[in-house]
Amino acid sequence: MSRPEHVAPPEVFYNEAEAEKYLTSSRMIDVQTQLADRCLQLLQFEEGEERYLLDIGCGTGLSGDVLTDKGHVWVGLDISGPMLHVATARDVEGDLVERDVGEDLPFQANTFDGAISVSAIQWLCNVDKTGHNPRKRLLTFFEGLYRCLRRSAKAALQFYPENADQLELITASAMRAGFSGGLIVDFPNSAKAKKYFLCLSAGPPEPNTAKPLALDSGEAVKSTKRERPRKKKGREKMGAKAWILKKKERQRRQGKEVRPDSKYSGRKRSKKF
Repeated sequence: MSRPEHVAPPEVFYNEAEAEKYLTSSRMIDVQTQLADRCLQLLQFEEGEERYLLDIGCGTGLSGDVLTDKGHVWVGLDISGPMLHVATARDVEGDLVERDVGEDLPFQANTFDGAISVSAIQWLCNVDKTGHNPRKRLLTFFEGLYRCLRRSAKAALQFYPENADQLELITASAMRAGFSGGLIVDFPNSAKAKKYFLCLSAGPPEPNTAKPLALDSGEAVKSTKRERPRKKKGREKMGAKAWILKKKERQRRQGKEVRPDSKYSGRKRSKKF
């Protein structure tokens, strides 16, 4: 079976038909959810802490749902318009940005408390267009990620390396950008369950932080199994005052210019005659 990266560039491969699979395939939903949950475990946050996170290659928002379920606020990046359209239709909680991460990240310095990625960064190793250089694109990505993370913030990036050379290229690019950390391989003796995670820290890790451990075949990944993406109950209604204030606060954390809150925020305007 061909690797997706060998079929077409990501913005072409992840078309409307492929995006639809992430709504209908319970297997894809379950795998995406489990991997996102494992990435979040590797960030090692305290239970109940709300963090501002970046989801790289967010797709239809399944990984973002995991972040929302754990009480975090997030921004999702993806190169595929159709995948982001599905995420928008699903009314995910995070803000969505269409972007090729090999061309830098559009965020201010020290913005995020952490980052996750599921099955995305191996795409940067491909030459999809004239002028694409995998080494330069990987370094551009990791330098942008380092810049937009707070100091000592962590990133957990799950990916599928094609071979040992690609694995070395990705890891070396992260170290060259200034990250510390390294590779964690879950279920290393299983051909089917084996998963690679690049666990990074933007600068020296916080003191007294234990090194995350890999899972072996005798351990299970804790996750919330999800058969179908469901619309959350109890959300603020779009356009309501609480929804507007929450969105403005997210935009402030992103460094955007936002008008001050007032008693008129979210107030319905009277009809004009």
